[in-house]
Amino acid sequence: MLDFSVTFLITIINITILYFILRKILFKPVTKFMADRAQRVQDSIDQAERSNAEAAKLLAEYEEKHRKAEAEVREILQAAQKDAAALTQQMIADGKREAADIIAAARKQIEAEQKAVMEKFKVEAAALVIAASAKLAARDFSGDDNRHYAVMLLDELAAKNRGHG
Repeated sequence: MLDFSVTFLITIINITILYFILRKILFKPVTKFMADRAQRVQDSIDQAERSNAEAAKLLAEYEEKHRKAEAEVREILQAAQKDAAALTQQMIADGKREAADIIAAARKQIEAEQKAVMEKFKVEAAALVIAASAKLAARDFSGDDNRHYAVMLLDELAAKNRGHG
C-alpha cells in the first residue's frame, strides 16, 4: 500500500508541477490571447458604433442640405416665374406702345395725304369752276383774283360739308 501512496504522491507532485508549467506556458498566453481578442472585438464594435453615429450624422446633414437645396430651387423657380411674368407684361406694354405709335404715325400720314389731296382737289376744282364760269360768261377768267375767289368758295363749301358730315 505504500506503493500506492508513493505513486499517488508522485502523481500529485507531477500534476502540481504540470499545472504550474502549463499555467506559465499555456494558460497565461491563452488568457492573454483571449483578453486581446475580446478587446479587439470590443474595439471593432465601438468603431462600428462610431461609424454608424457618424453615418447617421452625415445622413442628417445631407438630408438638411437636400431640403435647403429644394427650397432654394423652389425660390429660384418662383423668382424666374415672376421675372418671366414681368418681362411678358413689359413686352406686351411695349408692343401696345409701338402699335399706338404706328397707328398715330399712320393717322398723321393719312391726314397729310388727305390735306394734300384736298389742296390738289381745290386747285383742280378752282380750275374747273373758272373754266365752267368762263364758258358760261363767255369771258376769260384767267386772273389770280378769280382763282382766289374760286378757292375761297371751295373752302366755304368744304367747311359746310365738314359741318354736316
